[in-house]
Amino acid sequence: MAQRRPQIAVLGAGIFVRTQYIPRLKDIAHIVVVKSIWSRTEESARAAFEVAKEVFPDIECKWGDSGLQEIALDESVHGVAVVLAAQIQVDISLRMLRAGKHVLQEKPAAASNSEAEQALSNYGSVCNNSVDRPIWAVAENYRFEPAFVEGKKLIHEIGDMMSVQVIVEGSMNSSNPYFSSSWRRDFTGGFILDMGVHFIAGLRMVVGCEVTSVSAITSHVDSTLPAPDNISALFQLENGCAGVFVMVVSSRSPQIFWRVVGSKGTLQIERGSKDGRHGYLVSLYKACGLSQNNFYPFSGVDEELKAFINDVSRATFKEGNFEPEPRSSFIEGARDIAVLEAMLESGAKQGAKVNVHKL
Repeated sequence: MAQRRPQIAVLGAGIFVRTQYIPRLKDIAHIVVVKSIWSRTEESARAAFEVAKEVFPDIECKWGDSGLQEIALDESVHGVAVVLAAQIQVDISLRMLRAGKHVLQEKPAAASNSEAEQALSNYGSVCNNSVDRPIWAVAENYRFEPAFVEGKKLIHEIGDMMSVQVIVEGSMNSSNPYFSSSWRRDFTGGFILDMGVHFIAGLRMVVGCEVTSVSAITSHVDSTLPAPDNISALFQLENGCAGVFVMVVSSRSPQIFWRVVGSKGTLQIERGSKDGRHGYLVSLYKACGLSQNNFYPFSGVDEELKAFINDVSRATFKEGNFEPEPRSSFIEGARDIAVLEAMLESGAKQGAKVNVHKL
């Protein structure tokens, strides 16, 4: 018997949809049907539609509020991917959840702690009397990258944590397709918040516990970027270990790594490339002097999409009792936001200690 495939709609028609979502949905077309693609304007909707129809010839093109309402009322659409400006994603997600659609929303989960808490409250009220609770997932591909999955396993081999370093020297400049993105420039926290959730997600996943407090200094050096574009923070984990988080949005020498030093060894995850493929090198240095190194190509976006589609399929076709993938939960994305908001607040207070908001 052929596998039943859930039908989804893609809400958004920007760069990430055209270059990432459509190719990856093509790769899993055997488990999902993309029924429609929507954008605010007809022009952008048709531009993405032309790309998508080569993969999904029966896809429908929708735009404007009327098109969004058609998708909301279409009972054959089981889920939606919300890939829009961060300022409007939560409202659109809640609108679709109220219509009974499962939602995969792109990161960041929310623009602030207050928006995240209000969103969770609204989600609870929307689904309070619902037997079949619609899934609200946040697309945070770092939690699905094989390197971080492996890192989470290996962390137990380094003994008691003594120090953590997260160093991010990014390459956000005019050659990057997202550099001119208007919503990121009008977004509180700018690129620090939009990009930073990835690195906080990686940190939280590997160490396996929450950040409880931070003290940070922020600055604005590159006038072509929104403020702030640099952050240096000291943070404390709930296990008592301290660490540093350094993020430079645009560096001439990009480098990104997570390093955890323990009583029995050190674990490092570093971004790089091998044989022409980009990904992460995971290195474990043991106290005995031995070390192991494994390279994992990027595949987080693929894995998070497959996880969401599988959850939608099981929920739609009643394939037994199950819990949605916890790595995609809205609250996980909201906790990433909470750490960065605390750092930005501390930076605005010239380094004063700020406790991370608990969700």
